[in-house]
Amino acid sequence: MPNQITNYDGSITTTPQQLIYAETVQDIQNVLRDPAHYPSPVRAMGSYHSLTPCASSDGGTVINMTRMNQVVAIDSTKMTFTAQGGMQIIDASKALRAQGLQMMLNIEIGNMTLGAAACCHSKDALDGIEFGQVSSYVIVMKWVTPSGDLAEASETDNPGLLYTMRSSYGLCGIIYEVTLRIKPIEALHFTYLPRPVDELTQAEVDNLLDTSEGLICWTVGRTAIFQQRYRITDPGILSSLQAGVRRTLWNYEAAHTAQLIDRFIANPALRDALQQGNFDAGKLLYSTLHVFGGITLLAPDKIIDYHNTPPDARYAFTFWAFPRSQWLTTYLAYLDFIDKYFQATGFRCNMPLGAYHIRRDASSLLSYTQDQEIFSIDPIHASTDNTAWDAFLQAFNDFSFQRGGRPLLNQSPFVQRQHVEAAYGQHWTQFSAAVRSMDPQGRMLNPYFAALLSP
Repeated sequence: MPNQITNYDGSITTTPQQLIYAETVQDIQNVLRDPAHYPSPVRAMGSYHSLTPCASSDGGTVINMTRMNQVVAIDSTKMTFTAQGGMQIIDASKALRAQGLQMMLNIEIGNMTLGAAACCHSKDALDGIEFGQVSSYVIVMKWVTPSGDLAEASETDNPGLLYTMRSSYGLCGIIYEVTLRIKPIEALHFTYLPRPVDELTQAEVDNLLDTSEGLICWTVGRTAIFQQRYRITDPGILSSLQAGVRRTLWNYEAAHTAQLIDRFIANPALRDALQQGNFDAGKLLYSTLHVFGGITLLAPDKIIDYHNTPPDARYAFTFWAFPRSQWLTTYLAYLDFIDKYFQATGFRCNMPLGAYHIRRDASSLLSYTQDQEIFSIDPIHASTDNTAWDAFLQAFNDFSFQRGGRPLLNQSPFVQRQHVEAAYGQHWTQFSAAVRSMDPQGRMLNPYFAALLSP
């Protein structure tokens, strides 16, 4: 079908009437100024790694930004990096690394474009010793407005507008250039602490959070593995090898193995046994890492390039953020929830559960840590049956909504207006008003966001 576009994990397809590959700012302006030839909604797209239809435009216009991918400037004195919005994080990292520099957040999904990272939700717990969202480090942003005019905001010039644009999701214009804070390249050491879930206490979780520069909790079965981050001066001779093994596991092996079991083992009892064996292997790996003291790598090596990952090695996830103070209670309830769901439906996620600690950050209007620290719950799954996965996602949304969770608009599939209104409160009302004020004709507004905005 002409112009049919499918997202990374194959869960979303959109068919715009017009698909434009922008190469200049003028290309973007030409589209936005000509609704007759380029019908609404106009949505900007990067790698289409999103798990929600935030970039979709059925019957409208999609502007693919990936050809606007050049470095504009690297300033090692002011510690800033300026590039076009279509540059992917993995490529930005390579350009910085050549000069001994790195981004403040080296997020795992390296195929996210800088334009998307500047205005959409993102997360990183292991680099997020200050903030855990890429947009919080954007200090200058340039975009084309819905009417086709040029606009700009910075931390020194119109910071209030920058505050809104950092979570605008392309609804207030298409970002074509960003400037971010950077820093000298760092070496990191990760340790892994396995703990039986049923022995965890709030005091222990609080101590781990308070004594870690960065923290992720992985869960395999009823074992929680706390991954802690520490800065070091010397990465050692094995750091490149360790980083390569880690990338291979996340970029291919983990999801590929999970998919093979689900795809080719029809007998439910045998499939469950093999899945359990795969989980046991995962626990053994984490226990081995604990015994040997963890791994060391350069911070940019955390970034993974999924560009050439085959479909049978891809995975999807969802993300809901919960207040730090209630995380353990919610986490234990979630583990009970998935056991009951498996008994009722035969479905369970085939990859480890993730949980990210993100510090309080009021740098953007829709920051999900606007008023407090959060610890997330991130089910991860390599799907071979999207119907079953979708049903689980919706059940998990109900679970999270009832417990006061906050979803992300690009990483929480099947999010509804009631979810975002409850999660973001007055900030959602302000966001809805800002979108209508900056785009009164709805040039950028697709059905997904139209259904979410408050009246």
